[in-house]
Amino acid sequence: MSAAQTSTHNFKVVLLGEGCVGKTSILLRYIEDKFNDKHLTTLQATFLNKKLNINGKRINLSIWDTAGQERFHALGPIYYRNSNGAILVYDITDEESFVKVKNWVKELRKMLGTNIILVIAGNKVDLEHERTVPLEEAESYAEKVGAKHFHTSAKLNQGVEELFLELTQEMVVKSEENTQTDNTRNSRVLVVDDEPPAQSSCCFTNRSA
Repeated sequence: MSAAQTSTHNFKVVLLGEGCVGKTSILLRYIEDKFNDKHLTTLQATFLNKKLNINGKRINLSIWDTAGQERFHALGPIYYRNSNGAILVYDITDEESFVKVKNWVKELRKMLGTNIILVIAGNKVDLEHERTVPLEEAESYAEKVGAKHFHTSAKLNQGVEELFLELTQEMVVKSEENTQTDNTRNSRVLVVDDEPPAQSSCCFTNRSA
């Protein structure tokens, strides 16, 4: 087995979105396969780890769950710095939470460019009858900003596993592309020989005494 196949990918993923959209519930469903009916408030940020093996590649995910309250928004850059992926969560029954996702996307693209993989999760699809965010609008927006859109329900365990799997696979592809680019750049480096050029022979006039 080659070194590339046995190497371990270490990825940082951040969950962003307004308070009460279900970020913590999505994370707990993914990590522990649990759901708590009571609202779980995250203060500042916490993180959990998940180890995966996809197609023989070992992957360590460090997943940061951030507080959604507006007063913690300024702390965002501390948590999403150096992130490989971001999950932007909104509540399909709360249109304002979808507007805030757009703001996060702008901020992430401004700070991290295309180096970060984005996925957008329309959460609480178990409350489809209360939807206020048009599905077509959400999917069209995600496509426009280069993000995948998922329909999730932490309560029903719907779409959560698929969301993290897709994000992880995208991060692996991006990481390997970056590695290949770096290797190509290194192979094009011009090596300058430090040895001085050979002395050219000179003709001396033989002066007779």
